[in-house]
Amino acid sequence: MNVADSDRLSRALGSLDFQATDDPAEAGLIILNTCVVRQSAEDRALGRLNSLKPLKHANPDLIIGLMGCLVGIKGNQAMEKRYPWVDIFAGPSDPEPFLRFLGDRLTHSDSEVWRRQADEVLDAEFGITTEAQHTVSENLPIVLGCSHNCTYCVIPNRRGRERSRESHKILAEARVMVEHGAKELVLLGQIVDRYGLDLPGEMRLPQLLREISEIGGLERIRFLTSHPNWMTDELIDAVAELPKVMPHIEVPVQAGDDEVLRAMRRGYTNQQYRDLVSRIRDRVPGASIGTDIIVGFSGETEAAFEQTYRLLEDLKIDVAHLARYSPRPNTYSAKLLPDNVSAEEKMRRFRALEDLQKVVVGKINEQFLGQIQPVLFESRAKNKWRGRTPTNRLVFVENEQDLVGELRDVRITWTGPWSLQGELLG
Repeated sequence: MNVADSDRLSRALGSLDFQATDDPAEAGLIILNTCVVRQSAEDRALGRLNSLKPLKHANPDLIIGLMGCLVGIKGNQAMEKRYPWVDIFAGPSDPEPFLRFLGDRLTHSDSEVWRRQADEVLDAEFGITTEAQHTVSENLPIVLGCSHNCTYCVIPNRRGRERSRESHKILAEARVMVEHGAKELVLLGQIVDRYGLDLPGEMRLPQLLREISEIGGLERIRFLTSHPNWMTDELIDAVAELPKVMPHIEVPVQAGDDEVLRAMRRGYTNQQYRDLVSRIRDRVPGASIGTDIIVGFSGETEAAFEQTYRLLEDLKIDVAHLARYSPRPNTYSAKLLPDNVSAEEKMRRFRALEDLQKVVVGKINEQFLGQIQPVLFESRAKNKWRGRTPTNRLVFVENEQDLVGELRDVRITWTGPWSLQGELLG
């Protein structure tokens, strides 16, 4: 979601005649977009923010902006006092403070023109511009915020309550993205399956997937992140039936022990998650499944951790995003539950799951050796073209042609736990 926010703000500024630079020393405007979902992410954001201070001292006219979850939807007066050399503070998905501030910096005559252009950008939901060139795979937010309130999660406090965007605006933006280069759209929501539930009379996610599938020139659709409680059979059927919807589902489990899940307020059990994975694989044969896991949550005993280990070992999940629990400010767990697993033990459990996944995914990927896979190429990296299979596996190919945006058949010639390599056919 932060990548989507950054891309959309960048396009908005581009439409107002700003040009990007890779060198901070050349910039007249630097915006730092931040994540605080874990303490490590917040620490990196603050470190980066402090690293920009010498640039401001060397160039007092430099405009520095801070946006995202570090600021939050309610603002952050403490941050404003702590970092007086930051000019603009804006919450997640909110470009307006930047556009208004920049308009005030212009001369009066230029300011009027800027404000008219800025109003057009904001009215277009900040990102729909006919001139904007889009990347091969574009992130398209459809649900902002979250109202689920897992006990460990800071997102509701920083991004606000769940808000679905109107489908006609989503479809309009999707068409513009495809018209200007996007071949794949990734529909985003903290709980993307809940799309439309807060808008009476609005379509739900399965219908939205069907509508977006009708866009000509669009090759692929993905969506994330799902929640086990809201992954309905109707949604699974949409994945099975729509050729453009890729067979890859991100559905976090977070923990494998029922007591820990209850303490997290996740709303399901170990067995219910196993049953869901079984339903997905029965209805969408060959589908890949991604999950998130937090180790070391409050009260996670060794026996509880073993339940998580066994879940991963049994289900053989294709992708596991692993994290060590860190209490976040103003969450239920930070206020009322003890952080009683040591840092060393959290790391041990993290490494144990990491080692397990390396073996599991390595064996899963071995079956692709010699197979032919359709790969949508996104970019060039280390003298190789980089793309993804329908099940979201990363594939690298050496070739003299420019393959960006191409959907090509690739024979897999090498497999590893984190990526594949292959050769073009034809």
